[in-house]
Amino acid sequence: MSKMKYIMKFGGTAVATGPRIRKVAKLIQTYRTQGHQVVAVVSALDGVTEDLVMAAERCQEGDGPFIEEFRNGILSKHLGVAEGAVADRRSLDEIKVDITTKVADLHKVLTGVAYVREVSPRSKDNILSFGERLSTPIVAAALSSLGVPARSLTGGEAGILTDSNFGEAHPLKGVTYAEVERKVSSLLAEGVVPVVAGFIGESQEGAITTLGRGGSDYTATLIGAAVSADEVWIWTDVDGLMTCDPRIMPDSAVLQELSFQEAVEMIVFGAKAMHPRALEPALEAGIPVRIRNVFNPKNPGTLIVKDQKVRAHSPVKAMTVARNVGVVTVSGAGIVGVPGTAAKVFEILGRNGINIMMISQSVSEANISFVIRDSVLEKAVSALEISLLGSGLIREVTSEDGVCVVSVVGAGVKDTPGVAARVFSAVAKKGVNVRMIAQGSSEMGFSLVVKESDSTSSIQAIHAEFDLARAER
Repeated sequence: MSKMKYIMKFGGTAVATGPRIRKVAKLIQTYRTQGHQVVAVVSALDGVTEDLVMAAERCQEGDGPFIEEFRNGILSKHLGVAEGAVADRRSLDEIKVDITTKVADLHKVLTGVAYVREVSPRSKDNILSFGERLSTPIVAAALSSLGVPARSLTGGEAGILTDSNFGEAHPLKGVTYAEVERKVSSLLAEGVVPVVAGFIGESQEGAITTLGRGGSDYTATLIGAAVSADEVWIWTDVDGLMTCDPRIMPDSAVLQELSFQEAVEMIVFGAKAMHPRALEPALEAGIPVRIRNVFNPKNPGTLIVKDQKVRAHSPVKAMTVARNVGVVTVSGAGIVGVPGTAAKVFEILGRNGINIMMISQSVSEANISFVIRDSVLEKAVSALEISLLGSGLIREVTSEDGVCVVSVVGAGVKDTPGVAARVFSAVAKKGVNVRMIAQGSSEMGFSLVVKESDSTSSIQAIHAEFDLARAER
């Protein structure tokens, strides 16, 4: 068997308890025993990042008495997890000291926030980083207690250098790849398992930064690209990406293989396996990403690769649904033939921090419709009305809530005639009215907006039409 280099990312549920961390350590030990090299990337314990966000908000309000209570709670939680994860007494004693020291540092940061009643983006990143800074040493200690040499590293210590965009920092890829390759590869050459804190990096000025949503996955693929890994494995609590949400379609099947483009289409519209941004380093380096279930390690999961393959029996591979969305439509004869109108609409939304999920424009150009989160529906309508009504460009701005976006995805969608016709025919037979349609630039899928009350029947109809429950061939 050839020796491989794996980057293994473990999410919060995988490291939620002491026994689970011990299971993670034994899993890594198994692959090490087989001669493979492993880099572990670790998230905060399940729920800890949310607790830290709440703590920052409470301290900003000047809630001084809360700090002591929070300190005791987070200290007790991590000490308890360590006791369940680390078998060796010496390693356990060392990790307890480390945890106590880090929690004391967190206590000081929270006290400072409560004193000035302000959380700067830099301070918030510092606070949120403690989740991974506390969990990572526990995993390293669990490995050491099994006789596996391991070293805990923060993102900065591993070489992940970023800009100073706190809260959503962008890695400086050139210097990051060089530093990670130097630091992480040297540990692998020494037979040590680097255990890297996901989600966090370090600015060029030495400040702790966070990589934003999906940051731990991003850490894993950045490291994978830097050290030329054979595969990046995202260990989660599901068997892989599925043809559909199994809560809606119990006969949904696990997808054995997807292309990066297909995976991005799925993730953007509902599949929660990882953040699309996290796939970029792996795609650029041509490194496969595998999504696996830490609670069912015998299942090979879903492999995401560069090449696209069409399913033998169906052009469609999977479908997703995005809920809690709404549609805004901007209408008016003044839009027709006027360059830059769409740009003005989107500039207004961008200025107000509103992200557009899907866009459709009529052939007549008399209206533009787009899908956004329903939580910002009123804000979007208000901003557009204030900026555009009376300008002569538009007549009205309307909105519709209570809808969802159903998307079909597959490499075969692009080159197979009649896919859209089959989709619309299937939902029409269920009495479903399609309110809006759009196709992505990759042409690997298209989306339709339907009433939320029609979501289940639409999904069931399309899933059955393309026989997505059939095992892959």
